Amino acid sequence: MRPAIGTELVRRLVDAQFPQWAHLPLTPVEPAGSDHVIHRLGERLSVRLPRHAGAAGQAGKEFRWLPRLAPHLPLAVPVPVAVGAPGFGYPWPWAVSRWLEGEVATVEALADPCATAVELARFLTALQRFAPGGVPVQDSGSVQDAGPDPVQDVGDVSLVQGVGPVQDVGGDLAGGSLAERDRATRCAIARTGGVFDTAAMTGLWDAALDAPGWGRPAVWFHGDFHTGNLLTVDGRLSAVIDFGGLGVGDPACDLIIAFTLLSADSRAAFRDALAVDDATWTRGRGWALATALNAYTHYAAVDPRVAAQTTRQIHEALIG
Repeated sequence: MRPAIGTELVRRLVDAQFPQWAHLPLTPVEPAGSDHVIHRLGERLSVRLPRHAGAAGQAGKEFRWLPRLAPHLPLAVPVPVAVGAPGFGYPWPWAVSRWLEGEVATVEALADPCATAVELARFLTALQRFAPGGVPVQDSGSVQDAGPDPVQDVGDVSLVQGVGPVQDVGGDLAGGSLAERDRATRCAIARTGGVFDTAAMTGLWDAALDAPGWGRPAVWFHGDFHTGNLLTVDGRLSAVIDFGGLGVGDPACDLIIAFTLLSADSRAAFRDALAVDDATWTRGRGWALATALNAYTHYAAVDPRVAAQTTRQIHEALIG
């Protein structure tokens, strides 16, 4: 059962564990995400509480890695400044992060889609090139311990340890695989045969599973790189958020963005700028299909926005 997370609970957690912020106003952010309830805390902070156990490790992961990654990335990311502990009946760690201004990215709002495509490629290139000090990215995809977490300033808010321990997430960086999604994806293809082209979806899915794997050293990936996790200001990209899927390994999962935010011309610019080989591109199309089908079968009937987004994603993945 998911806990009820109201503003009163969030206020009590903040005031009890971080009294230095007790005077700051707390405002819920709508629409809320499927994984977290978010509140704005004053002008410069946000509070994010996981809705379910599957998102419970994100606060610790982001606290450990985003301060290391942020200085090397060309777009802003939500650097955490504190991790709170369970309390008042709420069962999981939660995070206080720097607030980032912007609107969720949409196809219609982009000022220059091709320029956006190149900027997305620049972000992923920077992420893939970065190896944290003391944490070499190895061919196996394993990551060695980086040692103590750095303490740095985020504006005039110091990075602080919460009252509860931040779990060691060094072993929590392995991504999933397409093969693990095979049964669920084929079931979703069968369920949506009256809406989408079953033969085309099956053909793409088979091709993605059969494509050669990532034969180079493992690299960093965002893990959930879609429109809902990108912010824009005046039609230009301003930030990348929600690093719960952050990991090392095959970066094909991050190609989902090419089929959620881009169209044919801008997608070509993105692929050229990122220099994606055929096999990785095919696996990326498979990721786009699988994730879109999963969201469509779970939410399309009750959320028209999700229905429209995932329908577009499926069609664009089939186009390639």
